[in-house]
Amino acid sequence: MKAHDPFKLLAVDSDARALDDIRDCLAEGKLDVTTAPSGAEALRVLEFSKVDLVVLDLQIPDVDGLSLLQYIREHFKDIEVIMTAEFPTVPDAVLAIKRGAENLLVKPLQPDELRSTVNRLIGKLSHRRALVFECTPPETYGLIGISDGICNVIERIERAAAINANVLIHGESGTGKELVARAIHYGGDRAAARFVPVNCTAIPDTLIESELFGHVKGAFTGAKDSRAGFFQIADGGTIFLDEIGDASLNLQGKLLRVLQNKEIHIVGSSHVRKVDTRIIAATHKDLLAMVDKNLFREDLYYRLDVVDIYVPPLRERPADILPLVNHFLNQYAKEMGIEPPIFTDRAIENLKNHSWPGNVRELENLAQRLLVNADSDTLDVADLPKTMRQGVRPRAEGLQTLSALEAEHILRVLESTGGNKTRAAAILGIDRKTLREKLKRIVEIHQPG
Repeated sequence: MKAHDPFKLLAVDSDARALDDIRDCLAEGKLDVTTAPSGAEALRVLEFSKVDLVVLDLQIPDVDGLSLLQYIREHFKDIEVIMTAEFPTVPDAVLAIKRGAENLLVKPLQPDELRSTVNRLIGKLSHRRALVFECTPPETYGLIGISDGICNVIERIERAAAINANVLIHGESGTGKELVARAIHYGGDRAAARFVPVNCTAIPDTLIESELFGHVKGAFTGAKDSRAGFFQIADGGTIFLDEIGDASLNLQGKLLRVLQNKEIHIVGSSHVRKVDTRIIAATHKDLLAMVDKNLFREDLYYRLDVVDIYVPPLRERPADILPLVNHFLNQYAKEMGIEPPIFTDRAIENLKNHSWPGNVRELENLAQRLLVNADSDTLDVADLPKTMRQGVRPRAEGLQTLSALEAEHILRVLESTGGNKTRAAAILGIDRKTLREKLKRIVEIHQPG
């Protein structure tokens, strides 16, 4: 599938004249219309070709229309379905909507009504397709996103790359702080020199000076050869001090002296060496709070924090979730030589509502897992990890009205009774007349208007 491929509509009806009417009605639209005179033929088309939209008659002879609708919903989650019927009953309409039909249109079909309904669904399908093909922006410094938060990060990167000041990047683990540091280095005039990442957590106090500044042969027991330190390797380039908040006070003191004097003392040597190294530091901790508790040197903090860049967590930039996950899906799909699957609307909503404690790193891992385990060309809620399917709190804009909640409950009760309105009314505590009126309103709400 390509971004601008025409949408394919499958019309299913045992009445050949009805199929001709549908084809004629939609002939001028940008649709590839295929027809099927039976449920069996419809299944063959669905299995062997890509279908985006189905117009399905309720009374096809060989397969119950509602059963075929349910099969489509279970096996082709991304397909939109419009049901048609000559004499639809309220229970039929309710069940059709409950099982996932967008509309139930009364036959004989009115051309304007059919075109309007189809065009509305094509708009929905176009939006969904755009999420894959068009909403993934070009990478900027390796960063992907369209949110205000990530645009601000990119702006700060451009400013930092244009000068030679020290930079402090802060943000949660997994947000991409090293990616930001690399963007600053390779976007500036030091790009031809080394970018040297250093994990401050991993340097033991006994080896701090040797690791940072290097040593000469015989400087200490075990020093069989001379070795360059991180600052020597990064001379003329950039040293990236990751998780600076985890640096010991001893390490902080050594770093401060380098920042103040722009020189290092190689272990075992009497000579002092000048270094021209830009420092970019990153942390997931609140360094100012650590300064207040005497856990981080105030003088070091202010020397590092010349340019400050905050990388927001993924939960603060929900607009970037789809561009990011589509980027990772396309990336891994290309490596595997397969077509990337498409998310259903319900799956997209769950992705947006997830809190993403692992941030972009968690999202990338999820994309890879989903692609490896995918068994169809769509990804639904059931394909997501349990943590994304359970306990998802809806956003304020997704809260339902009282009437919508009532309608959902009525449909659930009616389905549990197999469409028996007398039993459903008894369970709901209302009479049949009241139930009938409520069902009529529910059906009217779901009709196009």
